[in-house]
Amino acid sequence: MGFPRGKITERDGMRESEIINVALVGTGVIGRSWMRVFSRAGCCTRLYDNDRSQTQKALAWFEESLNLDVSEGFITAKEAESSRALVSAHDDLTDALSGVQYIQESGPEKLEIKQMIFRLLDQTADPEVIIASSTSSLDMNQIAEGLHGISRCIMAHPFNPPHIIPVVEVMPTRKTNPEVTKATIDFLKRMGQKPVLVNFYVSGYLINRIQAAVVREAIHQVERGLADVDAVDTVIRDGLGLRWALFGNFGVNNTNADGGIREYYSRFGEAYKTVMNDLDSTPPTFAPDMIERIGRGVDAMEGKTPLSAICRWRDRMVLRIRALKEKDPNP
Repeated sequence: MGFPRGKITERDGMRESEIINVALVGTGVIGRSWMRVFSRAGCCTRLYDNDRSQTQKALAWFEESLNLDVSEGFITAKEAESSRALVSAHDDLTDALSGVQYIQESGPEKLEIKQMIFRLLDQTADPEVIIASSTSSLDMNQIAEGLHGISRCIMAHPFNPPHIIPVVEVMPTRKTNPEVTKATIDFLKRMGQKPVLVNFYVSGYLINRIQAAVVREAIHQVERGLADVDAVDTVIRDGLGLRWALFGNFGVNNTNADGGIREYYSRFGEAYKTVMNDLDSTPPTFAPDMIERIGRGVDAMEGKTPLSAICRWRDRMVLRIRALKEKDPNP
């Protein structure tokens, strides 16, 4: 069983994609995962981080990740070696950006730091290079505000970790060249990702807003004493989550009535309104006692299994689910 992957292919002696060399600026949890995405798809992947120790940690993680995937049968030893050969670390930013067509920035999630990084990238990179940010909450318009090259700047926000979870939210600035948006989406598709276009900025974008709504209600159910942590996670893990692995919200609703989503909303719209009106719209406080209460519930639910082992199990299972979906796609 192999990794779900993208591929840059040859056609009539020319590359199908003009983007074959990429630079990763910032090599933390997200940046290092992008390393897997781009290198497995055949891109020369150049790393830069102003903290050299962070780059070394990322490379060590990269090696361990490849070895685990080989040992568990997700990739072959030859595929792992091909990825290794495509990755290089650089101490100088100019050197790292030399010859690339695409930059993925994954620096700290602070506006002033992102702005500083983008000013530097805009000054250093060749004018035609796309500069994308992994920002998870900031407005790309603010990050790129005032830059001479704002027309080539774009958000490409992955869901963590991107080498396992393929969705990427893509949002152009108000001044981004439409051709840059199209090229970014096309490129990410070829990398094996699932880009979705976000038309304008709103806090949390798509995926984190939906996640925040679920997290808010889950916490409220525990705080009110309606159920314990394990019960709340069970109804998601062994109920809603099983369907969500196959369909999105509207796809699930479409299968909930013989007549599809029109019948479903017509029949159950009033019932939904009653529940929605009863939902607590007040955000949880995230006070220390609330966090500790949830933490104790999670500790009891997970037992003594190390978090690293839980995360690796998550990665394995997601990859197997993706492989099953590719083998037996929605008709």
